[in-house]
Amino acid sequence: MSQIPGLDGVLGVEHLELTADRVVVQFTIGEQHLQPFGIPHGGVYCAVHESTASTGGQIWLGEKGVVVGTNNSTDFIRQAKVGDVVTTTATPIHRGRTQQLWHLDSVGEDGKLIAQGQVRLANLDQPIPPEALDGIRRMQQG
Repeated sequence: MSQIPGLDGVLGVEHLELTADRVVVQFTIGEQHLQPFGIPHGGVYCAVHESTASTGGQIWLGEKGVVVGTNNSTDFIRQAKVGDVVTTTATPIHRGRTQQLWHLDSVGEDGKLIAQGQVRLANLDQPIPPEALDGIRRMQQG
């Protein structure tokens, strides 16, 4: 586990780049990422995609509201194995008043695509909890 709270910490996700226009994270496939048949569970990629897109979306929205995931579509292209380092990059496709759409690529160390997806976010008109805002600021500071 990493020092990052929540599911990202459980999955061992490390944040490499955090901006409103691009979020890059990395994790190493371990035993905790496997399904019972010994291959990485697709839900790992779905979870990392949603978390990564949500982070970028919240950085962009700032204190104007709270971002929540409303749809996550992830395609699994190639299988990774234990020990492989996966890098996931999120970039915005659309950012509007009420919703955002983000594109995600998860690649291996060889640059080959492992999973690709899109995450739709809703921008809710409500105050962001101070601890959530503090968490994003801490992630951005490293």
